[in-house]
Amino acid sequence: MRRATFSWTPVLNAAFVMYIVAMSAGATYYAYSAAASGKATASTTNTLPNGGPFNTPGNLLIADQFNNRVIEVDPQTNQVVWSFGSGNGSLCNPGPGSIIGPNDAERLADGLTLMAGSGIPPGSPFPPCQDNRVIIVNQQGDIVWQYGQAGVNGSGPGLLDVPVFAIQIPNKDVVIVDQGNNRVIEVNYTTRQVDWSYGPTSGPGELNSPNAVQQLPNGDFLIADQGNNRVIDVNRSGDLVWQYSTGLNTTAFASRLPNNDTLIVDSGHSRIVEISSQGSVVWQYSTGNSSSQWTAATSYPSNAVRLANGETMITDTTNDRIIIINEGGNIVYQYGETGTPGAGSDELNQPYSSYAIGDYTGQTVPPGITTDASTSSTTSSW
Repeated sequence: MRRATFSWTPVLNAAFVMYIVAMSAGATYYAYSAAASGKATASTTNTLPNGGPFNTPGNLLIADQFNNRVIEVDPQTNQVVWSFGSGNGSLCNPGPGSIIGPNDAERLADGLTLMAGSGIPPGSPFPPCQDNRVIIVNQQGDIVWQYGQAGVNGSGPGLLDVPVFAIQIPNKDVVIVDQGNNRVIEVNYTTRQVDWSYGPTSGPGELNSPNAVQQLPNGDFLIADQGNNRVIDVNRSGDLVWQYSTGLNTTAFASRLPNNDTLIVDSGHSRIVEISSQGSVVWQYSTGNSSSQWTAATSYPSNAVRLANGETMITDTTNDRIIIINEGGNIVYQYGETGTPGAGSDELNQPYSSYAIGDYTGQTVPPGITTDASTSSTTSSW
């Protein structure tokens, strides 16, 4: 996202607490709040597949934003099994072998990794540095595809301005959330031409700092329209066919679940919320209590995905951690020391997205990857 200036104060600890909230309409939903103290490790209730070497299903792919790197972690050992980027937030070197301030990274077929170089913004703990590239790298760290020019911002052909998210859709094109230009664009994988664009525009469909996108099975695009505090569904004709905004503040991410519910990261309220197709809140989880001793900055989740086993992986950005919670709201796994930024073992610095490799529940499945209900196998059709 194009981030506001946060207060870089240590995260305070609080006890884990579960409560039930009665909605005004009389329905109830379960709400959870947590602020883990220090480090939590995998428990016996964690049903992630066993991790392993590079590209093993169940490994975690993390965009470690202020460490200028993307890492792959074996969740059973917490060992980094693959890394791309410098791991040094002070190093401004956009170009081959580097990524600056990645906000998103996704694993494609054949072990390729798609990532968005969003840059380091003013007001962060490190000097500002532009990247403005979306790249695809192989296991060896070679850039095999690129859109945007390193360190150059713009809106013309081949240029981006703070790209924050990217997916590869079934036709192999790359869809990019170009936040600084308030648009979502589809870039032809072969020609590098923009084949489709939503925004910038005016009126009800106007975007304001969009932050994430998923392609729905019907071809529509689900967009987290962060600055407008809403999630929208637009078709390829540019029509706004659905939106949800009730009670949201700074929507960083959204995905459409298999049951047709929508999982939304309501960052400004430090929560993850699940909305039914009728627009009712059916579940939520809070990563902090900003109404008491917490400030908004100390708990600012930026990404959350529902896993195939029903658990939810949350990128708790300003707490410098990735957590996985079960359906009961218990933390069953954590990577990163709570409120302790770093680049060492089991440390992160403002991570921005995380995914379980091979699990695309509620997400756009890249071309060349096949999945089933119990496992995910990666094949290549390229």
